[in-house]
Amino acid sequence: MKMYDVTAIVYEGMTVYKNKPEKQPKIRTATNGYVTESRIDMDLHTGTHVDAPLHMVNAGDTFESISLEKLVGKCKVLDLTAVEDRITRADLESFDLERGDFVLFKTKNSFEEAFSFEFIFLSEEGAEYVSELGVRGIGTDALGIERSQEGHPTHKKLFAAGVIVVEGLRLAEVPPGEYFLVAAPLKLVGTDAAPARVLLFEGLHSNLSIETE
Repeated sequence: MKMYDVTAIVYEGMTVYKNKPEKQPKIRTATNGYVTESRIDMDLHTGTHVDAPLHMVNAGDTFESISLEKLVGKCKVLDLTAVEDRITRADLESFDLERGDFVLFKTKNSFEEAFSFEFIFLSEEGAEYVSELGVRGIGTDALGIERSQEGHPTHKKLFAAGVIVVEGLRLAEVPPGEYFLVAAPLKLVGTDAAPARVLLFEGLHSNLSIETE
């Protein structure tokens, strides 16, 4: 069984959305004798993370509304590396997508280390299509699922349909295909997002049942 860790590495100076200084993590370490302790100050949307509806919807649901069971299970990595500018309905219609799928978009973004203001994003019509299909979640290799769209219609359509949004994946080394997804966010309450460690397993039984307490 092969495992892919598709999580962005967190460090000071990492790639952040629009290169905004306030989104850079700040890590401070103190040593007293042989005891070392570190503190991190970090935007919840920095690196690999899961969005909650509150991020783009006034009085929207906060992070604890996202069921952990929906972040674990079969997923499909789609090869969208030929896409220019934005992912459209037509781009997605060429794949065999089904209700309940968790879909990860592998685009040119995965091969760029520096932030690109022209990153590949999901168009409003693409968001409408996956919402109509009833997919349970989508993941993108960009630090945003949309790129400066007025009113943020992509986010809003996805949230209105209950589609989970994961941003900041690193998929360069992952071949297209089916995997078993484990997206484990921090267990936060009342927030608009949470950082996550995201793992893909190749060859793990796709019908493995998950029970949580």
